[in-house]
Order: sequence, then structure tokens, then C-alpha cells
Amino acid sequence: MAQSNWQEFSKGLFKYNALFVLVLGICPSLAVTTSLKNGVSMGGAATFVLVSSNFIISLIRPYVPREIRIPCFIVVIASFVTIVELMMKAYLPTEINASLGIFIPLIVVNCIILYRAEAFAYKNKPFVSILDGLGIGLGWTLSLCLVSGVREMLGAGTLFGLKLSERYEPASIMIMAPGAFIITGLLMGLFNWRKQLKIEKSMKAYQKND
Repeated sequence: MAQSNWQEFSKGLFKYNALFVLVLGICPSLAVTTSLKNGVSMGGAATFVLVSSNFIISLIRPYVPREIRIPCFIVVIASFVTIVELMMKAYLPTEINASLGIFIPLIVVNCIILYRAEAFAYKNKPFVSILDGLGIGLGWTLSLCLVSGVREMLGAGTLFGLKLSERYEPASIMIMAPGAFIITGLLMGLFNWRKQLKIEKSMKAYQKND
């Protein structure tokens, strides 16, 4: 049971990584990853909404007719988005809220959250739905942090706003739109290369056992 629970959680980190494997949530991933602070904030907000909505949708699934499930999902998700948006405005610095802008309200229609609601939470029990939401959310958060960390270091010469070197000349293109596409594309390629290596290794092991 413990192993099964771990698999439900860990699959979102690598195997079903939302950004690099499933290629979901591209728009906010490209738009908000200009700094590591933005990546952490956006990922944390989405993870909270994902875990909470997965839990509630899993609880109410016996009472939701299949024909109206999507509107019901959106109502549940929108409720938690409103909570997280108000909390962020109350407790996070103004510059972070300004940087994230419209992308926090747009979590309501974020394809990652709707996808997990439809594909998992609507079909499974609350505990495993929480694990699924937590794994997928943390996987996306780590992806955002990786992209934003690389972009901030290369494009601004800082990390969490702290200057790394006085002698480094930042490549400002990295914190612009082209930089987002370049870094995200390279990291996607790295994940796909890793996945292909695992497939080839499994095939060789299978052929050897044959």
C-alpha cells in the first residue's frame, strides 16, 4: 500500500511531469518564469488549488451527473482560486502579484488542473486524489523553478533577486519571450532524452532475458 501511494505521488514529478512530459500549462510557464520568486509563487498557488480541488471533486463525484461534471469542476476550482488569490494579495509582496497578474485568476481554466480533475479525481478516492494533486503540483512547481532559475541566472545574473557575480554580463534575451522558449525547449528535450534512454534500457533488458 505504501509503495502504491508513493507511486501515485511520485509519478507527477517525472513520469507525468506536467510541463516537460505532458506539455500542459505552457502559457503561464512561459509568461511568469522571469524570476525564481515568480516560479515558486505560481507553482505554490497552482499546487494548493490542485490538491484542494482534487480532494473536493473526489468527495462529490458520486453526486455529480457526468453530463454536468465540467461546470461543477470549474465551480470547485474557481472557489479555491479565489481563496489563493486573496491570500496572495494579502501576504505576498506587491511586485510578485503584479508579475503574476492575470495568470492567478486563469488557474480556473488551467488545463493541468482540469485534466487531473477529469482524468483522476473524478474516478478515484479522496486520499489518492490528494496524492495525485500534490505530485502533479510539485512536479509543475519544480519545472517552473527550473525554468525560472535558469532564466533569472542567465538573463539577470541574480537568483531570488540576489546578484551572483559582479563580473557577469547578463544575457537579457533570457528574461524575454525568446529566452522562455529556448530554455523550456532545451529542458523538454532533456526530459525526452532521459525517457528514451529508460525505454532503450528496458528493451535491452527484455531482449537479454528472452
